[in-house]
Amino acid sequence: MNYFLLAETDFFRRINEAGDCNMEKAYTAFATQVIELCIGSPDTNRTIIALAYIEIELQHHPVRNLPEEKKEIANYVSKALSFVRKMQKFLAAPQVPPLTPIQTSTDNTNDNTASPLQWTGNAIDLVELIYGINEMGCINNGNMPLKQLAPLLYKIFGVESKDCYRFYIDIKRRKNESRTYFLDKMQEKLNEKMLRDEEMERMRR
Repeated sequence: MNYFLLAETDFFRRINEAGDCNMEKAYTAFATQVIELCIGSPDTNRTIIALAYIEIELQHHPVRNLPEEKKEIANYVSKALSFVRKMQKFLAAPQVPPLTPIQTSTDNTNDNTASPLQWTGNAIDLVELIYGINEMGCINNGNMPLKQLAPLLYKIFGVESKDCYRFYIDIKRRKNESRTYFLDKMQEKLNEKMLRDEEMERMRR
């Protein structure tokens, strides 16, 4: 792998020359190459090294000290640096595996049937929902243990049972004030829908 490929882009040529201020196309091509490097490379360690190199190059590039009339170029350098750092965080974050759909048998003697529902979100989001339902105690008056409830809900959503507790540990480790990202987003979306519905009702009057 060429560790310096990001420094060989048209974007870097333009900021090194500090002459052409039409940077948008070159910047977009640079960002696209960073994304492809992060997603398409099978060797994460080499990608991290390439990003670290380009981060230092951008951070200490002399174009950041250009006069006022060249500030557009300096702004693009700052944008590129911020984007590289965001992608570094993306690579460093634990990747949530997709849920595995239940494999149903074509044998008619097998009474397992495919669920009409398929969970298409992240595994950790479903675990958040399962733990929330369990804590609300709204299934069997709260008398069903989580170890029984979780596999049933997994089956309803058409996925293989997973280790709920491992994902729950990841949720507990979140640093934000609210650690229930999925449930918070669900609440936000539902409230927004009700506001839209009310606005539509007012418009029809």
